[in-house]
Amino acid sequence: MKEFLGEDFLLSNKVAVELYFDYAAPMPIIDYHNHLPPNQLAENYQFKNLTEAWLHGDHYKWRALRANGVGEKFITGDASDQEKFNKWAETVPYTARNPLYHWTHLELQRYFNISDLLTAQSADKIYEIASEKLQSKEFGSQGLIKKMNVLVLCTTDDPVDELAYHSQIRDSNIGFRVFPAFRPDKVLGLTSPEYRDYLNQLSLRSGIEIKSLDDLLLALQNRVDYFHNLGCRIADLGLARLPMITDESGNNDANFAKALSGKTIDGDGIEQLKVFILTQLCKMYHAKGWVQQFHLGALRNNNQRALRELGPDTGYDSMGDFSHAVTLSKFLDNLDNTNQLAKTILYNLNPADNDLFATMAGNFSDGETIGKIQYGAGWWFLDQKNGIENHLNSLSNMGLFSRFVGMLTDSRSFLSFPRHEYFRRILCNLIGTDVMNGELPYDINMLGQMVEDICYNNANSYFGFKEN
Repeated sequence: MKEFLGEDFLLSNKVAVELYFDYAAPMPIIDYHNHLPPNQLAENYQFKNLTEAWLHGDHYKWRALRANGVGEKFITGDASDQEKFNKWAETVPYTARNPLYHWTHLELQRYFNISDLLTAQSADKIYEIASEKLQSKEFGSQGLIKKMNVLVLCTTDDPVDELAYHSQIRDSNIGFRVFPAFRPDKVLGLTSPEYRDYLNQLSLRSGIEIKSLDDLLLALQNRVDYFHNLGCRIADLGLARLPMITDESGNNDANFAKALSGKTIDGDGIEQLKVFILTQLCKMYHAKGWVQQFHLGALRNNNQRALRELGPDTGYDSMGDFSHAVTLSKFLDNLDNTNQLAKTILYNLNPADNDLFATMAGNFSDGETIGKIQYGAGWWFLDQKNGIENHLNSLSNMGLFSRFVGMLTDSRSFLSFPRHEYFRRILCNLIGTDVMNGELPYDINMLGQMVEDICYNNANSYFGFKEN
């Protein structure tokens, strides 16, 4: 019987152990997609206690708590931090076989050197030890990042963000690099009641009064330039699916005028306008040499009562079953047709689409850029053991596994970085198992180089982050 979370956790054979400890574990981390708050990074924020560091904003844990019958008072409500933590401790044993069980105990071990299992009985002791450690300088937000050997991380930022905290970070010497990533989801929210208010913010931030579609594009170019000057090299977008390309002769100017005035846009006008704006953005990214990311497939805000009471991003989203092949193909082809397709990472949320996304990536390799179109890491509901293995297997079967740019946290928590270790162990075990089965040669130099590349080198080369 193996020890729970022992040194050989997730490593089932001697080759996997060798690959992990000699090649994967020493590699630094590039976390190129997360949702960490830049103000807390810049100010080296000191968390008051373990609840604040661990449970605030974590909708993975919130979903588990609700499933365990815990009331909202102890999740997003006005219960004390100690009470909220106790409810989480009571819930943790019931998360067995959910990735939360592994992540919870990995994080306790790696950050706080706590090996006790989190239960209702151990809750007070663990809360006291971890909360006390969080008061020391080395456990500020910056110290937590350094503990995990992170060299680069990218936050997720709206075009209207001032990026003042990124400027502050760039002018300091914190021991790792932090870059913004451009996330213009709200620009495409043409039917939102808040759309006009959002464009007013964009006007103020860019200095360009938005009265027409041309004005919008000028304002967006202004913000792309501004982000670029602060080191941004990545754009991101979260959509259920990419909009369908319709008749290029659609009256985009007139339809945008309707969006500005809150009028209804008829027929395919919304789809056409969305795809036009997004296409122009993607051409801006290409001109800057950025990487664009598309997170596709989430069915969001399923629970309308919870949306009214708690707002979005509170744990009520799930996998969708959207049709992606035609829209994704046409959108990428439209950009490639004028040679304006930037390096692209495609993420899917439904495992039924794994092979679809992996093969779609292969359609737009250009023979010049290594790994130009990436089938992105297991995302959200797929960043657990089975999801990661399935992603890596599809990538291996349909593309070049060895050119993959690796894992990311996609997290709002400063304690989530052991997910890179989790991924790396699964990666090494997959390769080691193939060696033990005679499916790969035991060429440790070749395999070790592959592991190092996937863990760090490929991302370092692909994104091209630079200080400016």
